[in-house]
Amino acid sequence: MDNLFLKPKSKFVKVKCENCGNQQIVFQSSATVVKCLKCNAVLVEPTGGKAKINGSIVKVLD
Repeated sequence: MDNLFLKPKSKFVKVKCENCGNQQIVFQSSATVVKCLKCNAVLVEPTGGKAKINGSIVKVLD
């Protein structure tokens, strides 16, 4: 039987801040700027589709 449910194209990811090393969970297709909660550096910038992530992705969450 075919899968009746569609899977989302975007996921939540855990991103490590390049400035302070803080890790936080963000949405891959964020429509707003997301800043680090510790040092206020920009972690995610919206692009209209998948967001530009300014940091290293530690883990992709399902």
